[in-house]
Amino acid sequence: MRNKSAATHHRLIYLLSVAQRRLQRWMAARPESEVTPAQAGLLFILGKQDGVLMGEAGAALDLGPAGISGLVDRTAAAKLIERRADREDGRVWRIWLTPNGRTALAQAKANAAEVNAALTEGFTSAEIDIVARWLTSIQDKFPRELSRELSSKSED
Repeated sequence: MRNKSAATHHRLIYLLSVAQRRLQRWMAARPESEVTPAQAGLLFILGKQDGVLMGEAGAALDLGPAGISGLVDRTAAAKLIERRADREDGRVWRIWLTPNGRTALAQAKANAAEVNAALTEGFTSAEIDIVARWLTSIQDKFPRELSRELSSKSED
C-alpha cells in the first residue's frame, strides 16, 4: 500500500531532516539542559541497565564504535558516567552512571516528558501511534547494517 505521489508531495525526507535538526538544537539550547540530547540517550540506557558494554550502548543508540567512544569520552569528562574494564574480559569496557549522572538522568527524564508533551500536543493518541509506527518502520526499511555497507561501497 504505497502512495508515491503523496510521499513526494509531502517532502518527507526534507521534513524529517529539518524536524530532527530543529528539535536537537532546541533541546540542546534549553537553559535547564545539563546534557546534550545524545548524552541524555546514553543516560536513559544506563538508567535501564547500568554497567552495559560500550558496544551495546552504541548499538542501542545506533552509533558505531567511533561514535559511542566519543560520546562516552564527553559524558565521562562531564563526570556523568565512568568507564570500567569488564571483570571477565579486560579488553572491553562497561559504562556506569555516577551520582551526578543519576541527577542528570532525572532532569533529562523531566525534560523529555515536557518535550514529548509539546510534540504530541494537538494530536490524538491514534495519530501519534501512526507517527510512531511510521518512524519505527524507517529503521526496518533502512537498517544500519545496510547503510554501512552502502557507504563503504561508495568509498571504494
